[in-house]
Amino acid sequence: MPITEVFEMRNGYTPSKNKPEYWEGGKIPWFRMEDIRQNGRILSDSIQHITMDGVKKGNLFKANSFILATTATIGEHALVIADSLANQQFTNLSVRKSLKDRIIIKFLFHYMFIIDDWCKNNVNISGFASVDMNKFKKLEIPIPPIEEQSRIVAILDRFESLTTSLQHGLPAEIAARRQQYEYYRDKLLDFKRKTA
Repeated sequence: MPITEVFEMRNGYTPSKNKPEYWEGGKIPWFRMEDIRQNGRILSDSIQHITMDGVKKGNLFKANSFILATTATIGEHALVIADSLANQQFTNLSVRKSLKDRIIIKFLFHYMFIIDDWCKNNVNISGFASVDMNKFKKLEIPIPPIEEQSRIVAILDRFESLTTSLQHGLPAEIAARRQQYEYYRDKLLDFKRKTA
């Protein structure tokens, strides 16, 4: 199914910094690349916030939609689980209402990594790099039956969990082995104590 039939697409933007009423006391998340770098690929809040006055026509990006970098740091993405906005580096992808019952959002979350790679390989370079949006709008997204999506999500979530636990556990394991090595090294190389 073409990506335009799966998602409604909107561009991000930056409310004028010259208008304090767009920023001061803001509660609406306004995402930038720094948010993904600091907080990962599932975002509920942002570093910076805007007010409703800074939102064009009051239209926010809906919760459970994606932000995808289509300029600058092309291909980076996140699932946004709160109504929000993002800067102009991002295109917002929101699942069409007609497909809500046919798609598991976590399936699309995992599939976004395939879309990331596609974006990185389909770039226009004219002044600054950006995704070829004409080709992008023709990109086909597979929508398997909901049971198959569930099976794929379960498998990929398990791998993701394992990877995360390894990333967190591995430094602790390495530190423990280093400590063990130092203990045995000191014992084995402590000739003075042995001869005494």
